[in-house]
This record gives sequence, structure tokens and C-alpha cells, in this order.
Amino acid sequence: MFGYYNRTLTINLTDKSVTIEPVSDDVLAECFGGKGLATRLLLERNKAGVDPLSPENHLIFATGSFCGGRMWGASRYGVFTKSPLTGFYAESYSGGKVPEAIDSAGFDAIILTGKSERPTVLTITPEGAEFHDAGDLWGTDSIKAEEVALDRFSTDVENYRKPGAVTIGPAGEEMVKFALIANDKWRCAGRTGAGAVMGSKLVKAIVFQGDRKRQYADPDGVAEFAREFGSKNSQGPGAKAYKAMGTTMMVSLMNNVGAFPAKYWSQGSCEHWEQISGEKFHEDHDVKPHSCAKCFMACGRMATIKKGRHEGLKLEGPEYETIYSFGGLCMVDDMAEIVYLNDICDRLGMDTITAGNLCGLAIEAKLRGKIDFDIEYGNVDQIATLLQMISDREGIGEILANGIIPASEAWGLEDIAIHVKGMEPAGYDPRALKGMGLTFGTSPRGACHLRTTFYKPELSGIIPPEQTEDKAKLLIEYEDRLNIFDTLVLCRFYRDMYTWEELEPALRAVTGQPSSLADLQKVARTILNMTRAFNLQEGLTAEDDRLPKRIHKESLPSGKSLTADEMELMLSDYYRLREWDANGVPLEGPVAG
Repeated sequence: MFGYYNRTLTINLTDKSVTIEPVSDDVLAECFGGKGLATRLLLERNKAGVDPLSPENHLIFATGSFCGGRMWGASRYGVFTKSPLTGFYAESYSGGKVPEAIDSAGFDAIILTGKSERPTVLTITPEGAEFHDAGDLWGTDSIKAEEVALDRFSTDVENYRKPGAVTIGPAGEEMVKFALIANDKWRCAGRTGAGAVMGSKLVKAIVFQGDRKRQYADPDGVAEFAREFGSKNSQGPGAKAYKAMGTTMMVSLMNNVGAFPAKYWSQGSCEHWEQISGEKFHEDHDVKPHSCAKCFMACGRMATIKKGRHEGLKLEGPEYETIYSFGGLCMVDDMAEIVYLNDICDRLGMDTITAGNLCGLAIEAKLRGKIDFDIEYGNVDQIATLLQMISDREGIGEILANGIIPASEAWGLEDIAIHVKGMEPAGYDPRALKGMGLTFGTSPRGACHLRTTFYKPELSGIIPPEQTEDKAKLLIEYEDRLNIFDTLVLCRFYRDMYTWEELEPALRAVTGQPSSLADLQKVARTILNMTRAFNLQEGLTAEDDRLPKRIHKESLPSGKSLTADEMELMLSDYYRLREWDANGVPLEGPVAG
């Protein structure tokens, strides 16, 4: 089929075997590439109940049919596995330049299984994979590991395009359950702990390189679509806003609507928010827009700190979620210090959302007399010390490295811990944005904001934030379309540009496959039901789709709240519209009956 390579690469790290297998057009027509194909492979290859950190768990990298070509917003890859953090379905995505290197190897999916005998770097090309000893790289931070891996293991073959690498840091090596996979230094497949799975297999880095390109059904049609799409959208208000401020613009917006989680989920705003706003960040420091390949948004912030004790520190970031987790939940009131904590997490290879949430929980544990550890709100050096302890699995870091459920149970803080399925929410308080409550509850990977990005319609006036009736219906429309995004694989910030009406001709030009609205919705719902099937086989129940009771019991200081009854109304509507039974089991599909 056009738009695909019609082949996968399986690497068995135990016996160092490499297998290239075909993928039929029928399979691709049913689930597309990217998330669709990877989820199908997980269902086929992962045994129910497998230990996420065992050799038998599969780790799958996939790009989509829009990657490596003319389509805007498609320089992204996905990682799929069983999460060591939640025990359920894991998906995480990253952008940058490296996705195009992954795609140039010429596979629709790359599957890792087994476990190496010693630390290893893999080189993946169109011909397969090679194994390299990485003993001297073990222990290096993710940025240094990427630099060395590219320098040492890139392939010098005529016509091969620029190589790219993904790496883990020390946290991945120690199998910290929210360790990430990094690329392009500061880009991360951050959530659900895929880096811990990579570390459990003793793979430090993977270098990708090749000369393959996807063949289009209608090359002229793709070129014309890309030209018109860029002309129509590149100078629009959305693109200009992201280029000017990136996601840092969300700090002021979320504080103004009272949905900025602060002081470990006890407040919907913080007094120091202007000091950690995007406006203040751009005013005080050298911050320039930075883009992934094939992107006119340039939402990334290439930042250099201009003053204070971290003067000269440079990174791409921080994103809004990092600002919320450290600046809000942990009450750090200086952007330079948030950048410093961001840099620590990047080098260690840890998800900043979970890291900030866990540091906030530890601060509350100290205040409530549950732990004897020197940490308090706003103390950056204490937080930095704890981050290093988590990566090293030292002291209380050993407890926190296993995630929020074990930590809250160990300290008797189950009643205040905020998570869904063992993963903490992003920076959108569901008591102020009720649709985000439904999003957090029903997301397959845990409390995920990206599954629907439903804060957008709630904040823009498409549907009132306080409304619960008919919210599930609109949320499902967003979720279905963004499931298609993850098969292609497209950036979320193009959500207002790639409408259903735009996706249809784009897919037809790339793949030649009929792609009416009904066709696309069918694929989206097939993929969603596959993710549900995976979770159900791992023991998911309807109770796992509910929010922590604290969210319903405690109103925000503003008085905004989300009652248990309101959540039940939205959840029952969601199940009904999804054609699932009262227990959240699909009435049709791989787990029906």
C-alpha cells in the first residue's frame, strides 16, 4: 500500500537475531500505521500479565505514513509497550529531527524483545540491525550518550541521510518507572516509563539511518496539499501564538481561569504565577523559537539563562507541563530555577510531570510528619537533591522511583495522592475544567491530557467548562480524530488545522485509500477498542476510569468543584456512546462477550 513500507523489524536482544517481516495491506487498511499497527502488534505479541520490566515485554517504535515527506507537523515517532508505572497500555510520542532518521530506515514498526547480556547500542538501517557494546556509555546522561552514540555508531553509506539517535539516562538504567526516552537532546517520549523498559533490556541508545522514503499514491497531490496547507495556516493566529510563546503562554491562561494546579493540588493558581509566566521568561532570558522538522509552528523554546546562579545554562524548554509541575505543585517561583530542574530531569532521563508530582507529594509527606527528609515548598536545592536520589534509587528515592501508588501507600497518603491508573495528570485541574476530568479518567495510559487536549474546546468557548451534559459526545469527536493523528503520527498543535475535512484528501493523496469521515472514525474506534482490550487483559476495571476521591471531596479555593455524580454522568455517557457496557467492556471487538 502507498504510504507504508509494508514491513516490520523485530530485534531479539537475547539471541541477537533480527527478523524482517511483511505487513499486509489488509492489516494497514484496518489500523493504519503508527499507534494502530503498534497496538495490534502489542496485542499479538505481549502475553497477558507480563512483567513490564521482563525480557518478554515488547518495546515498539513506530512512525506514521505522513513522516519523512512533505506533510506539515509529521516529524514524530511513537513508543509503545506495557507500562512499568501503571501496568497498563503505554504510549509516548516525541518530535524533533530524529523521527525522520527513524523513518529513513524503512520500517513501519521496530520491535525490541528479550534482554541483552551487557549494555548495548543498536544501529538500525534498512538492512536490519547491528549490536555494539556500550559498557563505557552506561552511567552517562542522556545528552552525552546521544552525542557519543551518533559519533561512534553512525553508518557511512552513500545516500544515507543524517542519522538520529534515541537514548536513556541513568534513571532508565536504574529502571525508574517513569524514565523517558530522549532524542535531539531535549525532545522526549516522556510519559509511562518507556525508558525503564529500554533500560531493562540493557539498551542504552539506538542509532537510526537509511535512505528509504515512503511512496505516495499521488505525489503531485501531496505537494499541492502541503503548499495550500502551509499557505493557509502558517501565518494564522494559532501558529503565531505558538511561535511567539510556545506552551509557556498557558501559565497565565490557566492561572486566570483558576485551573493551574498548585501547592500539590490544593490550589487552582499561585501568587507567584507572573514570575513563572511565559511573558516573564521571555523578558528576562534569551529565548528563541525552535521547530521540529517540517513544522512552521516553532513552539520549542531554545533558551539560555541570562542571569543568576544558572547563567549560561541552555536547553530547549521548559514546556508548560514542567512549569506547572515544579512551579505550581512544588511552588518554585523563579523560571531560571525551573529550567535548572528541567535540565536535571532531562539529563537523568525522567518525566518532569511525574517527577514534579512526586516531589510535591514528598513535600506534603514531610509537612504531615510521614517522612523524615529535609524538603519544603519552593526549596530548589532540596528538590534537586531528591531528583538525584530518585534516579539513584537512594533513600526515599527508592520508594518514589516506583511511582505514586507505592509511594502513597508506603507513607499512608493514599487519600491525597492525585493520579489515574498510577499516572499523574498534566496541568489542568478538572475541578475547573470538567471535561479534563473525563479525559484523565478514560485515557488508556493514565491521566493523559494529550488523548483529547480537551482543555482547548473548554477554554475557547466551544463548550462551557462547567457543563457536564453532552460533554462526552464532543470529547469523543476530539478523541477519535486525535487517534488518527497518532496513526500518522501528527503533532497535537496541528489539531485545529487537520480537521476531518483536511485529513480525508491528505490521506487519499498519501495512501490512495478511501478515507471518508465514516472510514476514519471506524479506524479510530477500532484502535481505541484495541487499547481497551489490552488494558482489560491486564486487569483494568471500570473503577480505574474514575478520578481520585480527593478531587470530588475538595473544592478549589475559588469554589470550583467536580462532584462524583458529575463524573459518573460523563463517564456513563462516554461508555454508552462508545458502545461499551456498564463495566467499560466493548460490546464488539476483541474483548466483546
